Order: sequence, then C-alpha cells, then structure tokens
Amino acid sequence: MTRVKRGMGALKRRRSVLKQTKGFRWQRSKKERAAKEALLHAYTHSFQDRRKKKREMRKGWNVKISAAAKLSGTSYSKLMGALKKADIKLDRKILSTLAEQHPKAFDAVLAQIK
Repeated sequence: MTRVKRGMGALKRRRSVLKQTKGFRWQRSKKERAAKEALLHAYTHSFQDRRKKKREMRKGWNVKISAAAKLSGTSYSKLMGALKKADIKLDRKILSTLAEQHPKAFDAVLAQIK
C-alpha cells in the first residue's frame, strides 16, 4: 500500500483560521491556538450583534415616530393603537421614514385615523 501524507488538510485549515483572524491584535492573528480562541469569541459577538442591530434600528424608528406624533398632538402609544384599530398596516420603518422625510404624508395618515 502506498504512503499517504496527511499534511495538506491540516495546513489548509490552519491557513483558513489565520486568514480569518487577519487584523486581530498580537498573538490572536499569528498563532493558531490563540486565533482559534479569538474566532470562537468573534463568532459569538457577531451573532449577538446582528440581533442587537435589529433592536437598535427599531428603537430609532420608534423615537422618530414618537417625535412626529408629539408634534401632531398625540402620543406614540395612542397613535399605534389607533393605527391598529383603523387596520392601517404600515410598519414602523415606513412610518418613521414618512415622519422624517415626508411630513405631509405622515399627516395624511394621521388624518385617516381621526
């Protein structure tokens, strides 16, 4: 039976790990063991932060809608309740865009719920 040298797969894996940690500081970008550990933490943070990003975006939309609602003489909660009762299916992203960039359109939406 012929001899099989097994170095290629391991080398490819090491290079892949070190390529992913390019830009990390100190040992974490140069040494395989530290790089693997750094990647495990980095993956965890990236997963969590993708979720956090959605949360932060929604918070921002709510603030914009609330500010526009206050200018119109109502509160955020009353506005959202009235939209639900009137069966107007505009999501928060669209409402915040209307409030910020198209105030006349936002006022038209408010006129429909009154």
